[in-house]
Amino acid sequence: MSEIFEGYEHQYCKLSANLSRECTSKKRKLSELETGLDEAESLIWRLDLDTHNLPPTQKATLLAKLREYKSDLNNLKQDFKKVSMAHDPVASRNELMESRVADHVMRTRLLMSTERLNQSGEKIKESKWTLLGTEELGVSILQDLHSQQQTLLHAHNNLQGVDDNIGKSWQILNTMGRQMTWNKWI
Repeated sequence: MSEIFEGYEHQYCKLSANLSRECTSKKRKLSELETGLDEAESLIWRLDLDTHNLPPTQKATLLAKLREYKSDLNNLKQDFKKVSMAHDPVASRNELMESRVADHVMRTRLLMSTERLNQSGEKIKESKWTLLGTEELGVSILQDLHSQQQTLLHAHNNLQGVDDNIGKSWQILNTMGRQMTWNKWI
């Protein structure tokens, strides 16, 4: 282990123990606690910096210790916050008001989201009704087209019959015409 790391580690442990005692003691001096927390944060930063310059074999164990110290520092900060709230009722009230304002903002956002969701649901319903109307119109058009197709097929069949009859008529007229021409010759 590096001597620098051990030195910072010793300083941090000593400072952390003092801060824990001061947070629980009745003679709380917030400015001293805040200064101590700043110093502890600086030591954690130095430990972190020193750890990154070490070879990988030593690094793993020291990083585990460093994570533990960071967690400890976060706990100390939370304790400080509780102590400062208890010491300053105005700050405590302000935090409560901030949480109420945050709750109100969250509630407003939720209501707006719910309203947008309801509007989207209504638009979906309207689209569904439009789709059903369009589908019915399409079915009606297809039925009309089928009816027109049947009419056209019937007309086509009639036209073929007429065409056949015209062809037969032409044959009869041609035959009659030849007969008349033949009769004239005779």
